[in-house]
Amino acid sequence: MNQKLDCAAFVGVDWGDQEHAFCILPIGGGAPLRGSLKQQPEAIAAWVSQLRQRFGGRPVAVCLEQSRGALMYALMQYEFLLLCPINPTQLAAYRRALHPSGAKDDPTDAELAARFLRDHRDQVRVWRPDDEISRGLRMLSQQRRDWVEQRVALENELRQRLKETYPLALQLFPSDLHAEGCLAFLAKFPTLKELQRASPQQLAKWLPKRRRRADRLPAEELCHEQIRTIRQAMPLTTDRAVIEHARLVICHVAAQIQSLNRAVAECDQKIAALFAKHPDREVFSSFPGAGSAIAPRLAAAFGTDREKIQRAQDIQQMSGIAPVTRRSGKTTVVQIRWACPKFLRQTFHEFARCSTKFSAWAQAYLDMRRAAGTPYQVIIRALAFKWQRIITCCWQNRQPYDEQRYLQSLRARGSALVRFLPTHGAENP
Repeated sequence: MNQKLDCAAFVGVDWGDQEHAFCILPIGGGAPLRGSLKQQPEAIAAWVSQLRQRFGGRPVAVCLEQSRGALMYALMQYEFLLLCPINPTQLAAYRRALHPSGAKDDPTDAELAARFLRDHRDQVRVWRPDDEISRGLRMLSQQRRDWVEQRVALENELRQRLKETYPLALQLFPSDLHAEGCLAFLAKFPTLKELQRASPQQLAKWLPKRRRRADRLPAEELCHEQIRTIRQAMPLTTDRAVIEHARLVICHVAAQIQSLNRAVAECDQKIAALFAKHPDREVFSSFPGAGSAIAPRLAAAFGTDREKIQRAQDIQQMSGIAPVTRRSGKTTVVQIRWACPKFLRQTFHEFARCSTKFSAWAQAYLDMRRAAGTPYQVIIRALAFKWQRIITCCWQNRQPYDEQRYLQSLRARGSALVRFLPTHGAENP
């Protein structure tokens, strides 16, 4: 947002769960207009209607301490409102500068937000929502990640209970515990005692069918071997209190993981359907390592508004990949940027890590920095920084990524990476 923007008023809103305090500063000066606004669709619509009528439909800038949420979603549908989200730490620092006593009050915070917007408008950007597809991809991708993290936590809890009372289950299912076959097995036989009571026909039905490479026995003999192992297995503990507690946890945690499996699968379907409609899907799908999970996240990170991200520096700073420099006298410190959307930064970290398996120059960069003794996470962060320049250029030009073209440019520039590239026959990932 710039100083030449024609606004009729500046509005600060201190967000609350049930009620929001607001303060209106007309552009022509005068006493501030204070009040409260209930978090109800009818109340918000009436308040916005009053703003439109009071200022004749001219643009009104609104400062909030959030970039998403119920109030933000309610206000984004009104075109004359210029929404300007700020980081809560910005307003907190502004409050401490003006009120060092530490006093805090919702109406006062609302007025501070309005004054901050009026007096420092060059430090605040007008929020422009991405297109519906990009916003949908961002929300679904982040929700998917949350569900996967919940599943990992539950899987760890399930593994611990099995280690304590039922280690044979881990022996029978050594792979991921969130596999449907394993969960169905644990739901049917949550304890060793129940498993040993089962008939051979039941065991043959529920035991894992897929053979491992290390198994040299035919499938039928392998099943008989597993049944003999079950019959001869000794319980790790006979403490009934421990076993009953573990049984309860195993049954219910397995059911929760099954529910999360269904949620993640449905989320994947919706993400795939949305990404198929994205106008830049060919661009984001072209990057090595950007599969069905990461390519939609990259598309959500950039959106479709080319004016919003004009330089690679914009996305590097916004995502927190670019470091920050702190200077004081003769001391200079370069450190990681903590104030950033963590999921966005995680997206570029994960893509950079995956790209080393599919991109020749990315693997060469990893090898070169490792040879210099650089820590792995520092390398990945630097690699993400480089990829952001490439992705921004491809996205701005609407041109898919070409690995061979980039390798040719590295050779033409005499890059130090060339010495770490594989031979010509192995360059095609």
